[in-house]
Amino acid sequence: MGFIKDMRAGLTRNVTFLGVVSGLTDISSEMLYPIIPIFLTSVLGAPMQVVGLIEGVAEATASFVKILGGRLSDRAGKRKPFVVAGYSLSAISKPLLALAATWHFVLFSRFIDRVGKGLRTSARDALIAGSIDKEHWGKAFGFHRAMDTLGAALGPLTALALIHFMGAEKPDYRFIFMAAFVPALLGVGVLVYFVKEAAAARPAGSPAPAAEPMTADFKTFVVLYAIFALGNSSDVFLIMKAKSMGFTLTHVILAYTGYNLVYAALASPAGWLSDRLGKIKTMRFGFLVFAAVYLGFALADKPWMIWGLFALYGFYGAFNEGIAKAVIAHLSGSTNRASAMGYFQGTLGFLTFASSALAGFLWDQVSPAAPFVVGAAGALLSGAALTVWTSRKKLQF
Repeated sequence: MGFIKDMRAGLTRNVTFLGVVSGLTDISSEMLYPIIPIFLTSVLGAPMQVVGLIEGVAEATASFVKILGGRLSDRAGKRKPFVVAGYSLSAISKPLLALAATWHFVLFSRFIDRVGKGLRTSARDALIAGSIDKEHWGKAFGFHRAMDTLGAALGPLTALALIHFMGAEKPDYRFIFMAAFVPALLGVGVLVYFVKEAAAARPAGSPAPAAEPMTADFKTFVVLYAIFALGNSSDVFLIMKAKSMGFTLTHVILAYTGYNLVYAALASPAGWLSDRLGKIKTMRFGFLVFAAVYLGFALADKPWMIWGLFALYGFYGAFNEGIAKAVIAHLSGSTNRASAMGYFQGTLGFLTFASSALAGFLWDQVSPAAPFVVGAAGALLSGAALTVWTSRKKLQF
């Protein structure tokens, strides 16, 4: 009971409701993520090249707008307007898909959705940091990732349930697109009525503060983390490995859902632990798990191994992604925090594109195991470099 009370202590109203908003929005988004490629190819007759083009444009857009959105939020001295605008754009994009008669309209909808994601992400993370004392930042970002990931697990299951009730032979994809609008709209409603602007936000009409430059420590952390990011390719390659082992689409979705459920269950405890043991120490464990999982995927030759590896992969997410944002919060100030979040996450987005291209090349030209070996090596090297850096600098966070 004491642990549970300690976990709940310090989680403010804003942090709690922002977690709810993210969970609802991810239910909406993940309902459609596995459906859109099928809709494009089987209903609209688009080739796979178009599917790749749409996803490439979508992710590049989100990465760029995360940087732009963070800078605009800092310049305005406001967080909530950017968060509301971002979640609203993503919500509107769902019913737009139902109107699509050609793939061009799907591209437009995905573009709107990713602009919304980019616009809200940096400001939202700065809003979380500004809504809670810094000694609870690990817990706060861990809780947010837990709610977000729980939504990511429930979304595909919701889509599978709808397809089952409509008939798997000929599901009504446009109905699913409209259904996905419901949780997204609920998320915007919770955000508008229950989340408040951060107390540190600048009053309307007051002059903008001088731009606070990014610190050398922030830049160093991003560079050292980038070593890991260059080997952290898209999860599509984990799915491809599972498919090569004989997994059906349903099995793949269930395995990926298992990963998300483990991630969601552990994210809050991992954040709480990082507040007590130190962010980099906790992240180092996440890197070790990532390396073990990727080496496991490289060596796996039996289907049962894949189930366990996906579950173990959830430990990596819990002990890394939210905690990294808490580190960025420590390495930035109140006037440039959204910009710092944007630069960090935007850089990771572009590196994910590069690492995925590299992984595809290694898969085709070297062996299917090669991307996983490279990813494991990058995680170990990045973890070691971060440990040496924080020890020499005597950084405490």
